[in-house]
Amino acid sequence: MKARIILLIVALSSTFMVAQKQQVKVADKFFKNFAYQKATEFYEEAVKKGDSSEYVLTRLGDCYYNNSDSEGSAKWYAEAVRLHENKIDPEYFYKYSQALRGLGNYEEAIIWLEKYKAENPDDDRIAGLEYDNLELYEKLSSTDEIYVTINTLPINTKFADFGAFEKDGKLIFSSSRDGKDKIYDWNGEPFLDLYEVEVTEKDGVNTYEKVNKINGPKINTEFHEANAVITSDGKTMYFTRDNVNKRNKLKTDKEGTSHLKIYKASLVDSMWQDVVELPINDTYYSTGHPALSPDDSTLFFVSDRDGGYGSTDIYKVAILGDNKYGTPENLGPEINTDGKEMFPFVAKDNTLYFSSDSNINLGFLDIFKSNILKGENAEVENLGAPFNTSYDDFGFIIDSDTQIGYFSSNRPDGAGSDDIYGFIGCSQIIKGTIRDSLTQKPIAMATVKLINKEGKILNEVTADENGAYSFKVKCHTEYTVLATKPDYKDNHKQIMTGEVNNEENTLDLDLIPLIINNEIVINPIFFDFDKWNIRPDAAYELENIVSVMRDHQNMVIKIESHTDSRGSDRYNLKLSDRRAKSTHEYLLSRGIAPERIESAIGYGETQLLNKCSNGVKCTPEEHQLNRRSHFYILKN
Repeated sequence: MKARIILLIVALSSTFMVAQKQQVKVADKFFKNFAYQKATEFYEEAVKKGDSSEYVLTRLGDCYYNNSDSEGSAKWYAEAVRLHENKIDPEYFYKYSQALRGLGNYEEAIIWLEKYKAENPDDDRIAGLEYDNLELYEKLSSTDEIYVTINTLPINTKFADFGAFEKDGKLIFSSSRDGKDKIYDWNGEPFLDLYEVEVTEKDGVNTYEKVNKINGPKINTEFHEANAVITSDGKTMYFTRDNVNKRNKLKTDKEGTSHLKIYKASLVDSMWQDVVELPINDTYYSTGHPALSPDDSTLFFVSDRDGGYGSTDIYKVAILGDNKYGTPENLGPEINTDGKEMFPFVAKDNTLYFSSDSNINLGFLDIFKSNILKGENAEVENLGAPFNTSYDDFGFIIDSDTQIGYFSSNRPDGAGSDDIYGFIGCSQIIKGTIRDSLTQKPIAMATVKLINKEGKILNEVTADENGAYSFKVKCHTEYTVLATKPDYKDNHKQIMTGEVNNEENTLDLDLIPLIINNEIVINPIFFDFDKWNIRPDAAYELENIVSVMRDHQNMVIKIESHTDSRGSDRYNLKLSDRRAKSTHEYLLSRGIAPERIESAIGYGETQLLNKCSNGVKCTPEEHQLNRRSHFYILKN
């Protein structure tokens, strides 16, 4: 007797474990198809049945996380790290910290960020994180609504390449690529020179050819030349150079320091000549990083001269002509801080861009902008990701008409120490129509979701009365579009956007109706041979019945199950009836009230749909037509 009881307990335990695994398999199918709400139901049911595995708990957290539900994701990530901290993927430390930040629990978020950082010290997302302003950091590091494509330039080398300026089909930049020059003790690389490369645009893509030192025998010396800028007429170039004497040798102050100076050159017969030092320079402090106002009347520069606010400040000076200039003016505390402000640039629309290491940033030098030159609010704004990282980001220029530009950075995905990146403000439209797959009529009020490659829902809209929807998206990015509507099966499609700005992508989705005439129609429910238990794939299909009945609370149905003619008539009758009853029990287990299912009857092979009766030779496909279940609507 005791042995029988033990065997019974073991059998029940085994059945219970199988049920848990089936719950998870069904949940996985919904998760894979972005049906996170349904997946949540099954994962949570598995937890109720005792499954507290790392897999189930993190998947539950992901269901809420991908729906931007901070409370739900924090709850399940917390349980996952509580039980499995020593073996869990550290990525969940980061996700948990984000969920905590979403709840405003910054102190605990910092704890988990620290744990993540210990496992991933070089992750760009947290390397420069300032813990005293996590909310702002979260905003700056998000790229969800930043429609820009960034590419590293093919002209980059293992040496420093930075400070791009484009003019008349040529890109001028600074580089230490020429290894024949003297080595600069500061970074162990050759000294910088000015280079130029021809830029050709075709179909929105730039090609870069013929990299050479800038055309002018007296521009580059054996010391530093960098940060060139050219007037709008193309005839005058300002650039930065080490302080050198007439024999191109370094000149130093009493402490032995050689400071930077700004020089001017003129274009004569396609060659830069007549190099002249600007009178605003001095031997005792540095003056460099020239930039011009759109009308070329004002020169902006960087200096560490006395009277500033920090290590280096941005100044401006009027250009009077004949190598005469006004009195330099500091741009003031609205722009300059107690740290470094560097690399100014003024766009056509008079927006001032510059880099700083002291304003709230993602780490080291970040790129900022201000409307101070427009006479508007001078508030400084961090450009955020993807322009800024936890590394040095600087040398930003942009054509405000085309939203095309360049910046420089020493982020690790480049070719060398500093690299030049090109960018284009590039967005596209994904639009389409949601239709009924049978009638091809538009489906109004369908819910349409935009999902990124990681499975996170980025946006959600409602289709209009014509079934139309649209999303603004990034160029060259993979998305999934998911459409849902009560009484229809969900449908989703993937799409990869192109490279052309403002291009429209059409993506129509057909939804298969679940209610046709007086029947709820789903894909065939399959059973293992000679069995009647509900498999995970069958449960996945039956959830369509559950959804329809939840949406129609007064609906009453009856279930019919049928077999093919193989096997004895009596056996098939019993088998189909067991399968009908099993289907009935499944719907009850999902919360459907018993009185809403009038009957569940198996008819065996008594109602064949084709000629395949006993003794008739048929193909497997012909037999399959007879193995079916029907869900007839008796009341709605």
